[in-house]
Amino acid sequence: QVQLVESGGGLVQPGGSLRLSCTASGINLFYRTVAWFRQAPGKEREAVLCISRNEVMTYYADSVKGRFAISRHGNKGTVYLQMNNLKPEDTAAYYCAARDSLYCNSRTDMFESWGQGTQVSVSS
Repeated sequence: QVQLVESGGGLVQPGGSLRLSCTASGINLFYRTVAWFRQAPGKEREAVLCISRNEVMTYYADSVKGRFAISRHGNKGTVYLQMNNLKPEDTAAYYCAARDSLYCNSRTDMFESWGQGTQVSVSS
């Protein structure tokens, strides 16, 4: 059974930083394309960043360029989302998702496995 688990969310002041982690059981994320999505209250879930199985990174949210970065480390392929200079509009539940493909995608229905989400709140 595949299970993804996100961690690292929390409350942070504007301008602060957080690093989210995505780990998996049942699969090795090193061999998956993994994306971070976020969903703010009352809004649709949107793709933020993706790292493909062959380490190509794709930004889907223009608002995070220059502030967020995605990376993958370790023999189990833990995927991180480093978020710097956080803004109140970054407040959302953040989800990691994995797909058995070489390519990134921004559509939620293209990912087979999802975590339960971790809340990021940016407020003074």
